Amino acid sequence: MNGQDILKALYDETLVGNAPRVLELTAQGLESGLGPDALLFEALIPSLEEVGARFERGDFFVPEMLIAGRAMSGALDVLRPLLADTGAETVGTFLMGTVKGDVHDIGKNLVNIMLEGAGFQVIDLGVQVSPEKFIAAIEEHKPDIVGFSAFLTTTMPMFKANMNALEKAGLRDKVIVMVGGAPVTQEYADAVGADGYAADASTAVRRAKDLIARKRAAAVPA
Repeated sequence: MNGQDILKALYDETLVGNAPRVLELTAQGLESGLGPDALLFEALIPSLEEVGARFERGDFFVPEMLIAGRAMSGALDVLRPLLADTGAETVGTFLMGTVKGDVHDIGKNLVNIMLEGAGFQVIDLGVQVSPEKFIAAIEEHKPDIVGFSAFLTTTMPMFKANMNALEKAGLRDKVIVMVGGAPVTQEYADAVGADGYAADASTAVRRAKDLIARKRAAAVPA
């Protein structure tokens, strides 16, 4: 197989979530002289974007997205250190966590996979993340975006507690805040003062890119 054949096969196998074959093709691509950035930007990312597009059209559902995401995740484990060595730029840094009192993480993990697939550096704080832990992590990692995830209506009020903690720490203007989770709505996101909301992983990636682009454009002097 030549380079183009490997990239095409990697795209196709990621799309159907064939994790062993994706790993095999990633290794084959590197051995044949393809750079980690070529594998990522010419095969893996376009494939995951297609997964997202099919989900939005109703052709794919959450299981297909998870399977494709996991297949890509394996390839990313191999490519991540190599990409760091090449100095490849990330789209931005996204700090993510499920709020205090909530232990659900399937949706959050799917968003993380899609974000990584789109070129973000993702820092996942896990579940049951207190406002104090979010603040400490923001101060340490200085992310572009912080994401609060909640699956239960009873834990959604933690969004506001987290926003208050950001204000108190003087960090609110330094990060973009996105919220999401099964019971969350755009209206609720607006009510707590979040910058962005997404109903699914595919939309979350698009929204995150849009919010970062807008913030950077606003920061450039006219």
